[in-house]
Amino acid sequence: MDETKDNPKETTSTEDELRQNRIAKMERFRERGDEPYKYTFDRSSVITTALAAFEAAEAAAGEGVEPDVPVRLAGRMTAFRSGGKVSFADLRDETGKIQLFLKLDLLGDDPYAQLKDLDIGDFVGVAGNVFRTRRGEISVRCESYSLLSKSLRPLPEKYHGLTDTETRYRKRYLDLVANPDVMETFRKRAQMVSAMRGFLTDKGYLEVETPMMHAIPGGATARPFITHHNTYDRELYLRVAPELYLKRLIVGGFHGVFEINRNFRNEGVDARHNPEFTMMELYVAYQDYMSLMDETEELFVHMVEQTLDGTSFEYQGDAIEVKRPWKRLTLFDAIREYAGIDLEPLREDREAAAKLAKSVGCSVEDHMGYGKIVDEVMSEKVQPNLIQPTFLYDYPLEISPLAKRKRDDPDLTERFQGFIGRLELCNAFSELNDPIDQRGRFEDQLKQRERGDDEAQHLDEDYIEALEVGMPPTAGIGIGVDRLAMLLTDSASIRDVIIFPQLRTV
Repeated sequence: MDETKDNPKETTSTEDELRQNRIAKMERFRERGDEPYKYTFDRSSVITTALAAFEAAEAAAGEGVEPDVPVRLAGRMTAFRSGGKVSFADLRDETGKIQLFLKLDLLGDDPYAQLKDLDIGDFVGVAGNVFRTRRGEISVRCESYSLLSKSLRPLPEKYHGLTDTETRYRKRYLDLVANPDVMETFRKRAQMVSAMRGFLTDKGYLEVETPMMHAIPGGATARPFITHHNTYDRELYLRVAPELYLKRLIVGGFHGVFEINRNFRNEGVDARHNPEFTMMELYVAYQDYMSLMDETEELFVHMVEQTLDGTSFEYQGDAIEVKRPWKRLTLFDAIREYAGIDLEPLREDREAAAKLAKSVGCSVEDHMGYGKIVDEVMSEKVQPNLIQPTFLYDYPLEISPLAKRKRDDPDLTERFQGFIGRLELCNAFSELNDPIDQRGRFEDQLKQRERGDDEAQHLDEDYIEALEVGMPPTAGIGIGVDRLAMLLTDSASIRDVIIFPQLRTV
């Protein structure tokens, strides 16, 4: 066996020597006529089901009576302890772990002797009866075993855990093997997405798929990735958002649509940003941002309840409660409350706004207009205070090119963002459906690009043409699935909830 106290010489060997040793063991299986890479194995159950079945049978049988619970289990061997005529091993599958009781009298001389050719990391199938040892551990009294797949490389750190962060992300398969909590993180993520999808389909929304490659990047203020299509000999862009295509479907007559899929933004990487990420975007006719705010609360509460069996949880040391209603503040009220400055009267004085923002320690660049300055103050001074669920609403026109103007204040837009645990989780609008206004906004975005803002929107003539056909009153929202997964799994970094995150080349 590898990496056990019984074989100290092997644990100090080089990795190549370990690999060659395992290959030699694999060949010995073949020489005995036992294929070391099987095609199938007929499991009777998974490990947690077997454990539950034994405990139920044990309770029914009564004290001192051993129940008859035969099983056929399979998984990865994660520990081995040799003891002469009796050996013990740990078998782990996708649901849990169980101890294997391997006895010479039960297995026979040759099979027991051949245990030495198994290694930590091998996939093994066993057959036998479940029982409880004298020490009280539920185990399988193995009557037979079979090597299902030979592991040629040792598991990391004697299966005590893979701790180097960079290696964990680069070799996620090892991370999943070495750190069972990581597997649970991705189970919760899947459960969360399933709850989201179920909620929306039950509400009557239609799930759709829209293009990943766009002729014109649009739907968000972000720098796109550029690719080239050889047949059409044209540049295409990996989508930064599906928004403009989804709203075309509302133009076409669908009442409500949503998509859960990938977006790509050629931007910086940090604990909250990955260049490839998952969003849920939704658009619904005949609603505005306030009614969508109510539905967003309902959706989030549902997802949390379905994933965590309650409405309260902890994120990075903070106790969170998502019960409705959530706190709601206008963006300018939030800046007044948390930053201690009032930017609202300075809409027409960009320089004064910049000076005031700098006075509280915010960074302001030359190309940033008034709206960008407001957004920067929100990010630096307001967002770090938003621990409990909070909606900020009514954003400056300049930074909301696809949102409808606020009906009683045309310098603002009907837009909200949702925050929990200091994370921005969603962005929503009453959608702009006036094609003339939309063209003007796109043209203003082009001017911003000329001033050096390479994340500003492009002008999409086909989308404007679609709006000219007519789009009903519509509300839309984008929810960051990865950040929501961070929240519900208490993960500090977005890379912890993206199963294969983008990394630098080594």
